[in-house]
Amino acid sequence: MAAQPEGTPVWADAMFTDLEGAKSFYGEVLGWTFGESSTEHGNYTQAFRDGKAVAAIVPPPPGHGEARSTWVLYLASPDVRATAERIRAAGGTLLLEPMQVGTFGSMAVATDPGGVLFGVWQGEEHTGFELRDAPGSYGWAEVFTRDPDAANTFFPQVFSYGVRKLVDEKVEYRLFTVGGREVLGSMAMTPEVPAQVPSFISIYFIVENCDAAVERVAKVGGQLVFGPMTSPFGRFASFVDPQGAAFSLIDPGAAEGEPPSTVEVS
Repeated sequence: MAAQPEGTPVWADAMFTDLEGAKSFYGEVLGWTFGESSTEHGNYTQAFRDGKAVAAIVPPPPGHGEARSTWVLYLASPDVRATAERIRAAGGTLLLEPMQVGTFGSMAVATDPGGVLFGVWQGEEHTGFELRDAPGSYGWAEVFTRDPDAANTFFPQVFSYGVRKLVDEKVEYRLFTVGGREVLGSMAMTPEVPAQVPSFISIYFIVENCDAAVERVAKVGGQLVFGPMTSPFGRFASFVDPQGAAFSLIDPGAAEGEPPSTVEVS
C-alpha cells in the first residue's frame, strides 16, 4: 500500500490494562481476531478482520497501570519530525516525541491546544490500515471538543487541510479535506456531555446492522452513550467499552435523507 497523503487517518490503537478482555470485547462486537503480541514493542497486538490489519491494542507500559483506556487516531505524515515542529508552532503539546518504531515507521503523539489526543505516523513497512470502509474496520472520525475554535485552527495549520462547513443551523460541523476528499470531522461538545469527559477524537467502526451491534455491545459489557440514530450518513451509536474507551459504530448502508450541503471556509 502506498503512503497516504499527509493528514489522512491511517491507523488506530488503544491501551488496555486487560488485554484479553479487550480481545474478547472487540472480537464479539466487530469480529476481530488478533495476532501474536510483539514483546519487542511492549506486547503491541494487531487486530484483524478477514485477515487484514484494522487496528491494534497494547497494555500500558510498566508504571502506567492506571492509564485511562483511549482510542488514538494516527494521521499520516511524510516527515514526523517536521510535523512535530508544526504541532509546537500551532500551540499543541508533544506527549511522545518523534521516535522510530523498528522497521515499521516513525511516530509521535500529541494534543491540540484544547487537549484533543492524536497520533502522527510516518509509515515504512507498516503503512496503516489494510482494510477500511468495510464491516469491522475504520470508517470515519471526528474531533469532539470543548474548544472547537482551537481545533478548527490547529489541525488545518498542522496538516494543511482544506476546510468546509456544513450548511446546517442546528449544528456547527467542519470537515477537513485532503485533495478535496473529506477525511476528518470536527464539532463542539454539547452541554449535555458530562464535564469529566475530555475532548477527544471519536472513531467510528463500520458494522452491517447498527441495532444488532448495539445488542452485542450490551451483551459483552459495553455502555451505550448515544443512539442509535439514523442520519444521511448512516445509522450510528456511541459507546464506552468495559475499560472506559469511547468509540462509535455506524452502518452506512442504513443512511436516510439527503446529506447537508457544505461551503468552503476561507
